[in-house]
Amino acid sequence: MKLKTKLWITFIIIVILPILLTTIAYLVIGASVVLDMRDTYGEDSISFSFASNPASAYDEIIDEHYEVIKEYALEEPEKLEDEEVLMQIDEGLQEVSAFLVVKKDQELYYVSEETQYDPIIHQLTGLADTELEYYFNDVRRLVKKVTFTFDDGSAGSVYLVTKVNVMVSEALVTAMLIAMILVLLLTGVFLILWLRRSMFRPMNQLKDAMKKIAEGDLDTELKTDEKGEMKDVFDNFEIMRKQLKSTADEKALVEKTNRELISNISHDLKTPITSIKGYVEGIMDGVADSPEKMNKYIRTIYNKANDMDLLINELTVYSQLDAKSIPYRFHQISVTDYFGDCIEEVGLDLEQRGIHFTYHNEVEEGTLIWADPEQLKRVINNIINNSVKYRKKEGAYITIHVSDAEDKVCIDMEDNGKGIPSEDVEKIFERFYRTDASRNSAQGGSGIGLSISKKIVEEHGGEIWATGEEGKGLSIHFTLRKVVTEAEKEIQESGPLNKFEKMLKNTAKRIETEAEKVSLERFGFDRNELEKGLKERFSTKKSENGKKTGDNKNLEETVSHKEGLKDE
Repeated sequence: MKLKTKLWITFIIIVILPILLTTIAYLVIGASVVLDMRDTYGEDSISFSFASNPASAYDEIIDEHYEVIKEYALEEPEKLEDEEVLMQIDEGLQEVSAFLVVKKDQELYYVSEETQYDPIIHQLTGLADTELEYYFNDVRRLVKKVTFTFDDGSAGSVYLVTKVNVMVSEALVTAMLIAMILVLLLTGVFLILWLRRSMFRPMNQLKDAMKKIAEGDLDTELKTDEKGEMKDVFDNFEIMRKQLKSTADEKALVEKTNRELISNISHDLKTPITSIKGYVEGIMDGVADSPEKMNKYIRTIYNKANDMDLLINELTVYSQLDAKSIPYRFHQISVTDYFGDCIEEVGLDLEQRGIHFTYHNEVEEGTLIWADPEQLKRVINNIINNSVKYRKKEGAYITIHVSDAEDKVCIDMEDNGKGIPSEDVEKIFERFYRTDASRNSAQGGSGIGLSISKKIVEEHGGEIWATGEEGKGLSIHFTLRKVVTEAEKEIQESGPLNKFEKMLKNTAKRIETEAEKVSLERFGFDRNELEKGLKERFSTKKSENGKKTGDNKNLEETVSHKEGLKDE
């Protein structure tokens, strides 16, 4: 319920409801008094106005007696001297809580024994000769006066006195007072109960929730059935609780990560330092007593120092990436040209290490991506270095496959190394994660190369993930945003036609490749050897100048040799 509605309800409870209940009580009590008066005086003509104007009821009740006395005064004044007539009239008046007083020359001429001590008797002298009604607040009497002249010429006055305290019962006033008090009490109780239900209870819920947060409990949800502004308060409080919980969780995670960071850095620095210290002590103790040993010790010290330098450099890069202090220089880069250059550099290094390397590029010529060339190269090198570290001793290979993924370019980098347990695949992008729990440094590396790659790819607006199994190699996939030209946008907006066109182009490429294979097999080439040669050719082929690598030359020499044998 909205606060505005609650204010209106409060106004109704405080103002309208008491008025309504008081009116109802007045009507009920007034009706009860009127019914009681009808039973008392036997006058069905008494209306409800009697409750608010008893004088009008007085007229109705004693009007008949008044008219009789008035008629006697005008036409038969001698009857007003007859005590028996006066007693009859007085008896009739007493039935309606009234009595008769007759004065002769301001002296009492007639008054009944029951009423001779009534306090109004001594105040009748000062009344004027009138037929108007009078109400005396001190004695509560209504008086009507009729004047006449006795037979002997004396001035006479007849007074009809009505006992108002009998006719208008004080129970009416008392009942109304009690009713008003009850109405106010009931209204107050109802208002308190309603406020307690609609405002105090939710406020107590908020207070309890605040206490829990102050005590560190950020997991208890705050639920309510309230509507309107109070619901908004609860919802905002719940948002605040979730944000506090998220902040607390992040803080705990940061603290845990920092502890692990310090522990891992200490371990990774301690290992090469210990080795350096050991070899230096060996040199100082004269263990390196030959030029060969001395050279070995010095080279080992140099390699360990390089490992420490690499770790520090990668930590610096990671901290800069984490603080977003590395400026990215995004450019439109040709996929074919960029990866062709990278593969040429990487291929030579891997060839020297005895690792078989293949490269496939299935994107169309002229495809562009948004990327920082330097940082993207860091990603590729980190992933390749990770594959090199965990490669097989024999028969190791690394494959890079670049393909089109609608508005992105997907790069898949696969190796046949040691792999990783499937339950740990998502952890390889964490800082200092290594598959060996002991953090053996025999294979080198800092354990943060892939985490750096993840941050760089995400800053490029792409995604990175890994797949693989233990003993079956590891595949790392990441995507990069493609530069979409206006013409390509029009094609994409054309809907299914664009997809069909791409499907036709890919099918044509496969047909062309298969046709080349079949035509060469007709000359006696082994299909597996041919496929291997084609992969090597594709891996080193340049898009623009069509340069040929050593593998292509070997393939061409092999083909030429085969053709020569065929001709012979």
